[in-house]
Amino acid sequence: MSNSDFYAKNQRNEDNHAAGFGCSLMELRSLMELRGTEAVVKIQEDYGGVEGLCARLKTSPTEGLAGSQTDLDKRKEVFGKNLIPPKKPKTFLQLVWEALQDVTLIILEIAALISLGLSFYHPPGETCGAITGGVEDEGEADAGWIEGAAILLSVVCVVLVTAFNDWSKEKQFRGLQSRIEQEQKFQVVRGSQVIQLPVADLVVGDIAQVKYGDLLPADGVLIQGNDVKIDESSLTGESDHVKKAADRDPMLLSGTHVMEGSGRMVVTAVGVNSQTGIIFTLLGAGVEEEEKKEKKGEKKERKRTNKHLAIEQNQHLKKQDGAAAMEMQPLKSAEGGETDEKERKKVSVSKKEKSVLQGKLTKLAVQIGKAGLIMSAITVIILVLYFAIDNFVMQKLPWMPECTPIYIQYFVKFFIIGVTVLVVAVPEGLPLAVTISLAYSVKKMMKDNNLVRHLDACETMGNATAICSDKTGTLTTNRMTAVQCYVGDVHYKEIPDPGSLPPKTLDLLINSISINSAYTTKILPPDKEGGLPKQVGNKTECGLLGLVLDLKRDYQPIRNQIPEEKLYKVYTFNSVRKSMSTVIKLPDGNFRMYSKGASEIVLKKCSHVLNEVGEPRLFRPRDKDEMVKKVIEPMASDGLRTICVAYRDFPNDPDRNWDDENIILSDLTAICVVGIEDPVRPEVPDAIQKCQRAGITVRMVTGDNINTARAIAIKCGIIHPGEDFLCIDGKEFNRRIRNEKGEVEQERIDKVWPKLRVLARSSPTDKHTLVKGIIDSNTADQRQVVAVTGDGTNDGPALKKADVGFAMGIAGTDVAKEASDIILTDDNFSSIVKAVMWGRNVYDSISKFLQFQLTVNVVAVIVAFTGACITQDSPLKAVQMLWVNLIMDTFASLALATEPPTESLLRRKPYGRNKPLISSTMTKNILGHGVYQLIIIFTLLFVGEQIFDIDSGRNAPLHAPPSEHYTIIFNTFVLMQLFNEINARKIHGERNVFDGIFRNPIFCSIVFGTFGVQIVIVQFGGKPFSCQPLDLDKWMWCVFLGLGELVWGQVIASIPNSRLRFLRRAGQLSQKDEMPEEDVNEDNEEIDHAERELRRGQILWFRGLNRIQTQIRVVNAFRSSLYEGLEKPDSRTSIHNFMTHPEFRIEDSTPNIPLIDDMDADSARRRRKHSSQPSSPNKNNNAIDSGINLTIDTSRSAASSSPASPLHSLETSL
Repeated sequence: MSNSDFYAKNQRNEDNHAAGFGCSLMELRSLMELRGTEAVVKIQEDYGGVEGLCARLKTSPTEGLAGSQTDLDKRKEVFGKNLIPPKKPKTFLQLVWEALQDVTLIILEIAALISLGLSFYHPPGETCGAITGGVEDEGEADAGWIEGAAILLSVVCVVLVTAFNDWSKEKQFRGLQSRIEQEQKFQVVRGSQVIQLPVADLVVGDIAQVKYGDLLPADGVLIQGNDVKIDESSLTGESDHVKKAADRDPMLLSGTHVMEGSGRMVVTAVGVNSQTGIIFTLLGAGVEEEEKKEKKGEKKERKRTNKHLAIEQNQHLKKQDGAAAMEMQPLKSAEGGETDEKERKKVSVSKKEKSVLQGKLTKLAVQIGKAGLIMSAITVIILVLYFAIDNFVMQKLPWMPECTPIYIQYFVKFFIIGVTVLVVAVPEGLPLAVTISLAYSVKKMMKDNNLVRHLDACETMGNATAICSDKTGTLTTNRMTAVQCYVGDVHYKEIPDPGSLPPKTLDLLINSISINSAYTTKILPPDKEGGLPKQVGNKTECGLLGLVLDLKRDYQPIRNQIPEEKLYKVYTFNSVRKSMSTVIKLPDGNFRMYSKGASEIVLKKCSHVLNEVGEPRLFRPRDKDEMVKKVIEPMASDGLRTICVAYRDFPNDPDRNWDDENIILSDLTAICVVGIEDPVRPEVPDAIQKCQRAGITVRMVTGDNINTARAIAIKCGIIHPGEDFLCIDGKEFNRRIRNEKGEVEQERIDKVWPKLRVLARSSPTDKHTLVKGIIDSNTADQRQVVAVTGDGTNDGPALKKADVGFAMGIAGTDVAKEASDIILTDDNFSSIVKAVMWGRNVYDSISKFLQFQLTVNVVAVIVAFTGACITQDSPLKAVQMLWVNLIMDTFASLALATEPPTESLLRRKPYGRNKPLISSTMTKNILGHGVYQLIIIFTLLFVGEQIFDIDSGRNAPLHAPPSEHYTIIFNTFVLMQLFNEINARKIHGERNVFDGIFRNPIFCSIVFGTFGVQIVIVQFGGKPFSCQPLDLDKWMWCVFLGLGELVWGQVIASIPNSRLRFLRRAGQLSQKDEMPEEDVNEDNEEIDHAERELRRGQILWFRGLNRIQTQIRVVNAFRSSLYEGLEKPDSRTSIHNFMTHPEFRIEDSTPNIPLIDDMDADSARRRRKHSSQPSSPNKNNNAIDSGINLTIDTSRSAASSSPASPLHSLETSL
């Protein structure tokens, strides 16, 4: 149903149903357009406040909707469903049309059509007899059209197979999509019960609970909120967080992120009527409309700034590669998450370099494509010249006008041969293999609890060299239980009996925990008998509520007595405060504030502590030190997280400024310190050991205290006593990596990270700095590939920066999931190890396919070329070549790309970025098998007729019938490929190529299937396939020669690699090719649209050539007078504009640390001051990935002599 239908329907409904509810759809839509105070005024005047609005929508602000089905259906009918109708998937015919755009196929089609047309022309008389080769049989001459028709037919085959692949791929992704959509649930109050609903089921009038980290699924008006701050950058492009309050700015919009606080809202617009939905309607669901409508959207949308649109165009950048064509279509989901998906696409333009594998494959495909092009051109030229010289020079025949079509027919035949050589040479199966392998892995990874959002993340994971993991919930079970506490000057090693505590202290403690925690946090009875109680909400708070229950009290009655509306002021937890406080008004008119948080932070603010009888006594600095030594450190070294609970009483003072946190949060009285344990998951130590064996360093980055962190790290096996490692906290980390001015220096990070294993008490900024530091480091010979896990909203920047970001599926906030590449559906570290295994498997599958593919390529091209030069006709006919191309590209990629992974993959080190794609073992195999096949085929070609005692098939005239001789050559060739496919299953020189072959049913069925089809082609292919049926005897010989491949494979495996030094270079990524995408961005607008038209195989080389040209230009530009060569410096500003407003503003309490984004802007400004010339292509630090550092190195030699040179200043500002 198109959007216009939606509106028409809604319009009709309005008239019928406006009576049913107190306000119509259009009124609500126009209400949501307002902001700030005008919105408050409008609600107050037109509806009589939020309560009035709720009344008109027939809902209760506290109890929500009753939830009866009829009522819900009626609401959906009147106000619409919370769905944005997805873009229609491409139909099969569209995909067929796209597959037909392949350049080589088009050339073939044209050639075949010409050949078809000419075959019907018969020259009058016998003048051209010599050339036509005197075909006596009229019937034979009429069969000339068959070849053209057969080529067309095989083109149709190739196209259908390609289209089918694309179609099934698209289908898989829709499935994946809906899976992700179902994942997102939202908390709603219905019939006074808080329930989790799938986002699509939200209706207008629902009362939704919003909390820190949520992605809002619909528009609404805030009823009550504590300290709510929202990141609206996905709609407005302003990255500052917007404060929301019921009396100041109550409008909450779909697609925006809650960055702090909590509250309740009444839903006022869903689906296409929400703000995000309206934008989508403007953008139009389809990409084609998108280009036209973008301009309209720009005028109509409030503040949808140009800088966004500039980047909007870049969002297709990721969709280019064969594998990335499978990149997820933006989330067409019920939560308008599409904006954020777009948002993330925009960011990811600058975030990721091309994945390692794609980089290497592009380069390889370009090299092969060039070679193939040259070979096919030479083939055609030689054939044409030979024909011309032979006929017109040697035999001195005149050129007769009436014979022209015949000559042309010969030329067309030569041309077809040339094109076929090219078709065989260009490995269009490469992107297909990547795609199939990734799609297969992604599907299987779902079973291993990895929900992959970006395909290339799967393969990048195989190259990972470092994992920075959170502690809570990933390495541990995330079930917090209080196990020790310090109350009334006594340190209890287990939870004490409530009778032994002073009653006053006990009351304060119970009240403090019950009231000063999110009311959404609860402990529910276990799902199954004998299970553990279910913890809902913040796990640390659950641990404290568990303590209340252990002290034989209940928190619910206290909460009922003081409901959320009566809380006077709430300072919610955030990463800067590291504490949470709630102020309530006591019956006598005074105020009391309850506080809880990380013990070392809260104790610093305490001036008193409750003693053994529950009376406050003075708490001096030396008491604090003693407390830390005697209580907190012992708890921490047992691996406990320590939480301090405190309170403070305020007299009733009307002019007190509650917003001045520093004064309010001081002079507290400590009630108790609780030690909360979060046990290590049982399977984690083993998983970490596997990682270490596989050459992956695991680092723990946590907000916990350093002793707790160290204790857990030892339990997990991240650190082993006696090794040389670093465990430091955030303060020390910052002291080591920042210079006097407080700026982060790469050299300093390089001194820290190699030994760092545990980073404790870290802020989100530290995590981001660490990840960026490791990725940008070039101390090691390999650039590190870093994976990061995160669950909180504050982990967003680090997840985006990392090569692969893992978000937690259960504990993770929506913001973290948005920024991630893979979602761990079970929050378990051992699933990451599975991801590594699958990633490496993808890499190996591609290598297997390459080894097979290149052998066929080399042999087929040489045979066609030599054959054409010596016998004027390729031994393998065009149609046969297409069949070979089909088996070796499409089927082989299916067979070899779906090998399941084995444990042995984890016993080797990561390949790294500059290890060549084709290892020396593979080169040895390719050349070895190539030699064997060429010897066999040339033997058959030149002496085959004597061996088998048959007629020679060489030098046959134009439309001669197929010969047995050439059929044997074709058959042997195909059978050798088939057996070589089995050899290709192993790429590390293993002897047993049959190992585990039956674990892969796809492989077996493809090998047998191909064999079956080959029999049919040879026996019944006849003229179209240029085949003559063979008898059993000759078949046996063909099979025997094919089997020789397996024996020969063993011979090759015995040759040691050390003899073959010269094989090292093939397919290696040179440093230059490792430049980040940014350098190409200047050209991306031009490449993009054209590129989408071109099909996969071609994209690989066109883009490759383009990229290489661009890179050469960039490198030259740097080498020449530093900058002159760079054209169009202006087109790069779009990226810069965007980067200076990243999605996430990271604020930190320590003022001397510059914010990440300010630093970018400043360094760019500084650089502009220094260099009058146009600045380098990367104007911002975030974009400077490994590649740009290399470029600067090249230029350093030129500039270092004169320290005042612009380049020098550029280095220093970097």
